[in-house]
Amino acid sequence: MLAGEFHAPSLNDFFPEKILGDTPFGLFDLDRLMLIRILMAAVLVIVMLAAFRRPQLVPRGLQNAAEYGLVFVKEQICDEILGKETGKKFFPLIASIFFGVLFLNFSSVIPFLNISSNARVGMPLVLAVVAYITFNYVGIKKYGFVKYVRSSIVVPNVPPALHVLLIPIEFISTFLLRPFTLTVRLMANMLSGHIMLVLFFSATQFFLFDAVAWMKVLSPFSLLAGFGFTLFEVLVIFLQAYVFALLTAVYIGLAEHADSH
Repeated sequence: MLAGEFHAPSLNDFFPEKILGDTPFGLFDLDRLMLIRILMAAVLVIVMLAAFRRPQLVPRGLQNAAEYGLVFVKEQICDEILGKETGKKFFPLIASIFFGVLFLNFSSVIPFLNISSNARVGMPLVLAVVAYITFNYVGIKKYGFVKYVRSSIVVPNVPPALHVLLIPIEFISTFLLRPFTLTVRLMANMLSGHIMLVLFFSATQFFLFDAVAWMKVLSPFSLLAGFGFTLFEVLVIFLQAYVFALLTAVYIGLAEHADSH
């Protein structure tokens, strides 16, 4: 009876059938998640254009909310981590990452969308590659390739014998793990959040409509758990956008001061 109608969430949720396109290797095919990415990117552009189409000296409504978000990114991430001069230079990039992650994540709690396109590896990987190219570019431009790499992986003031151990660790940590952890952290959080929400709400449907009579009393509990976890998911949505933007700024700052290892 328990397994008769209930279908547990699985990774197949993140690889739906294509809706549009028939390109080689499926490179430009559009499935449900890709359409959600396009939709949420369009919503972000529309919101920002609407907020600043006719800016007022004393902001109100949508402009006020948008300015609050931009000020938060500038003061709490860019200026705090990079300083005012460098922070101003990289503010457009970090703000784009913050709001891009935020809006793509937010589709996970919007009815009829109910999934974050960041739960599939493609978009988190693209954002991580952008961050990776940026902080390495900053370091190479300032120090040159050889000095930047040497400064990033050689820990000063340690016994020479320890370099045999520390240099590989620092190389892997700086040049391999950073993009990997940026990608996996965002993807795994949004993937697990979606699976939990689907589990709670599909279980509610099963208990209420398909389970034997005595099990129907369990439906309110799974429904309340689903609503509670939705509120938690909203927190995770903002937190993941903040963490991704923050770490991008931290990595840029570390590259800019690689000689202060």
